[in-house]
Parts: sequence; structure tokens; C-alpha cells
Amino acid sequence: MTTEELMKQLDKTRLPAHIAIIMDGNGRWADEKGLSRIEGHLAGVNCVRKIVRFCGGLGIRVLTLYTFSTENWTRPELEVKALMGLLKKYLREEIEELNRNHVRLKAIGRLEELPLPVRKELENCMRITSKNDGLILNLALNYGGRADIVDGVRKLVSDVEDGKLKLRDINEKVFSQYLYTSGLPDPELLIRTSGEMRVSNFLLWQISYAEIWVTPVYWPDFGRAHLLQAIVDYQKRERKFGRV
Repeated sequence: MTTEELMKQLDKTRLPAHIAIIMDGNGRWADEKGLSRIEGHLAGVNCVRKIVRFCGGLGIRVLTLYTFSTENWTRPELEVKALMGLLKKYLREEIEELNRNHVRLKAIGRLEELPLPVRKELENCMRITSKNDGLILNLALNYGGRADIVDGVRKLVSDVEDGKLKLRDINEKVFSQYLYTSGLPDPELLIRTSGEMRVSNFLLWQISYAEIWVTPVYWPDFGRAHLLQAIVDYQKRERKFGRV
């Protein structure tokens, strides 16, 4: 279906507050076109720009993008260097457009392990956009769902040991406040491109009740119509949360 046809089906009063996307398939997209993997990642960055702009226009509150996982460090050194370079370039070049569209940038993950130039660019971009009141663009960088939980447990245990928190007061709501996503609503819709049927260590705690939508389309080819298709499908589902 076309973007226009899908827009007519969209119920703007029932949009998911938080959409999370596993952006997969840049490398395979490039391979099939006889291009380098770096060119695939560059095409993926262009897709990010388009989807961020569209989500902001729709009125989505939070968009979390799985940008770089803790496992991605095992990729070839040249590819990792290129990915870090593309991230730094994106942050520097997009800051004006993010501000113009009232987008607030956040990041989750073990950010202290990112290369210093990337970290500085990221911190600068988050600082400059911190007062914006539109879409929250949340980049998962050096992120792993298990690492998120482990780091949360460490902080929680430290607070218990320091007497700031009592064991009897610990529940799911309290523990959520120790995760990287503290202060953000849990994702209601999880999208994965490239057709792989797994969550790849992404937001393991937070997606416990998310609706999952998978498309065989590679990330560089993912467009507004695909996003709308995912949201329209989400709106057709009955969310029971364990109830009958």
C-alpha cells in the first residue's frame, strides 16, 4: 500500500508512544548491490534521517534506534572505525535539523567506552538539544540488553549497601529506574528489518509487552510506508497484557 493509503488508515489518537527499531540489513543490502559494507552503512544513515523526520511529524514521543551493540566491536576493525566515523558525522551534521524539528537527543549504553571524539560529539549534541520538547531520539550505543540489566543491578546493590534503598522496597517499577531507559516509557512497538526473527540482546527488560513487527526489507530500503504499515498493524492488535 502507498503512504497516502496507509495514512488514511492511521488512527492518530492511538499512536505507540515509544517505537524501538533494530536496524538490520545494511551489509546484505550492500552485498546484493555489489557495494562495500561501508556504503551500506552510509545508506542506513540516510534512512535514519528520513525516519526520524517522519516520526517527529507523526507525533511519536520516543524513537529508540539500535545503533551499535556491545557485540559489534567484534566486527572488522576498519568497519568499526567507519561506523564510529559515520556516527560522529551524523551528530555533527544533523544538529541543526534536530533543533529545527524540536528533536531531543538521548543515548543509552556503556557510553564511556565509546571513542573520545565520538563521545564528545554525542555529549555536545545532547546538551544542545536538551531543551527540545518534540520527539526524543534515543540512540542505543555500545548497548546490550544483558549489560543494561547487569549495570542496573550494580547500581541497585550499591544503593542498598549505602542505605539509600531497602530490600523490601525493590519491585519492577523501582528496578526500571536503574536501567539506561529510566524516565522513558517502555517500547510499545518493536520493529526489526531484514527478516531475522530474534531480538538480538535489545531492550530485553523493556520489550516484555511490546508488539513485534518484522519485515524482510533491509534497513536502507525501509521507508515511511513500511513504518506506517507497522503502526497500522500495531493498532489492529488487541493488547491484553496477560488478561483474558
